[in-house]
Amino acid sequence: MFREVALPFWLLVLIVGFAAVTFASHFLFPSVRWFFRKRAERALAQLNARLDRPIEWFKLARRQDMIVRLAYDPKVMAAVADHAVEAGIPGEVAFEEARHYAREIVPGFSATLYFGVATRLARWISRGLYRVRIGKVDPALTSGLDRKATVIFVMNHRSNMDYVLVTWLVANRSALSYAVGEWARVWPLSRLIRAMGAYFIRRGSRNTLYRRVLARYVQMATEEGTTQAIFPEGGLSLDGRVGQAKMGLLNYIVTGAGLGRDVLFVPVGIAYDRVLEDRVLIRAGQAGERRFRAGIGAILRFVLVNLWRRLRGRFKGFGTAAAGFGPPLSLRAFMAANPEAPTEVLGAHLMAEIEKVVPVLPVPLVAAALESQPADRAALADRMAALAAALDGAGAVLKLPPQGLAQALDEGLAPLLGRGLVGEDLRPSAGSAPVLAFYAAPIWQRLEAGLPAGAALRRT
Repeated sequence: MFREVALPFWLLVLIVGFAAVTFASHFLFPSVRWFFRKRAERALAQLNARLDRPIEWFKLARRQDMIVRLAYDPKVMAAVADHAVEAGIPGEVAFEEARHYAREIVPGFSATLYFGVATRLARWISRGLYRVRIGKVDPALTSGLDRKATVIFVMNHRSNMDYVLVTWLVANRSALSYAVGEWARVWPLSRLIRAMGAYFIRRGSRNTLYRRVLARYVQMATEEGTTQAIFPEGGLSLDGRVGQAKMGLLNYIVTGAGLGRDVLFVPVGIAYDRVLEDRVLIRAGQAGERRFRAGIGAILRFVLVNLWRRLRGRFKGFGTAAAGFGPPLSLRAFMAANPEAPTEVLGAHLMAEIEKVVPVLPVPLVAAALESQPADRAALADRMAALAAALDGAGAVLKLPPQGLAQALDEGLAPLLGRGLVGEDLRPSAGSAPVLAFYAAPIWQRLEAGLPAGAALRRT
């Protein structure tokens, strides 16, 4: 029993290795996981204590568990059965297709990444590129919302900077779950966005099974109280105006709304003195084709040029970016007051509320005033004053410099001169009219909304 046994060295190494792995998996790893889990739970509790709306456990669940939960949801299983019959394929094949969609949609939220990295990076980028200002904030948002209700921020979509700006501005309230289009499904960007709690959607997909899986995920997130942010327009504005609502996500939310939890829609209006993608969007609008893609070379050149300008101290930013927050709309109250109204009525109401809180900034105001072809700066200032008075009378949110309209004229005109869109004689340069119209569009839209029915708007 106590005799020596000769073993080959390789076998001894193998035995010791197996023993080490067994010890680690049964004793060391569980202890380490317990230690870090306790620290993570304490950090999460401290984070939730300072947030207006704590992070929901639905968002914190393991991604694999959520994929399984979604794939085996009774409504998804019913959709799988219907799809198998319609397509004439085995149920197992239809189920694998649904599970593939679930893996594609479900995010993998990381509170550490979101609050430790993303919100700080969003703040740095936003303040590095713009003067950030807050427009109107409805008193109901500061006095406290129903903590049991699901809050959904509904926003106009002006730029891909919208994600960055709003993430930072509401970072002290909660973590937002965005619906993100196909543009972000590129590795490694997709992993980062998924870790921030965003879920991917295929805009315009006509696959019935996919849409039913997506609908069920949106409904589950809403039922569990997940704070969300959606762009009802379904894409970036190509003409500078607040567009009509697409019914996809809104339909999913309305049809899945239960009696146990209300939904509060918070209108958010976003405006920029400079939309980074303006020329790309304008070209797409002129072509009548929403599918557009900025070349990677053009993007890198834009970034490097402005980085070099910053290093040389010549980068003055892109003007002002601002967001306004309107009064929350209770879905329960809206449906009680409009029991027979289709979702289109809700969508139109929300877009009208968003339009009301889009801030008026210097560049759009100057662009609108230039359409009257003023003879000099004094005439331009007079036209700006007339527009500002009309906007104020229409209830618009004016977010202009506190120094007055003279400073607003300087802040609005300088970028247009710097980009060569207008000359010193205040005449538009060749080919710049579409760009000026793009920036002036929200001004005219707000003024048109404030007119009596049937009245015409004079632009000169």
